[in-house]
Amino acid sequence: MRICKLGEDVLRQKCEVLKPEEINDDFRALLEEMFETMISANGVGLAAPQVGISKRFFVIISDVPSFVLSKFVCKQ
Repeated sequence: MRICKLGEDVLRQKCEVLKPEEINDDFRALLEEMFETMISANGVGLAAPQVGISKRFFVIISDVPSFVLSKFVCKQ
């Protein structure tokens, strides 16, 4: 998974809210891929737009790997 760089269009777009029906097995696989990308880049957080997805969610590493949808934190 490629991390977008400063100045790329996707980083300037207004993100859409992730709809409940979009949370499925494909989304879970995407989260896993985002975690792997973040860890391999020595990061502690990665937003969907940083990997070319114009949606409002991001993954973070804290005590437990988690992802955030809008204002909700969901632990894996």
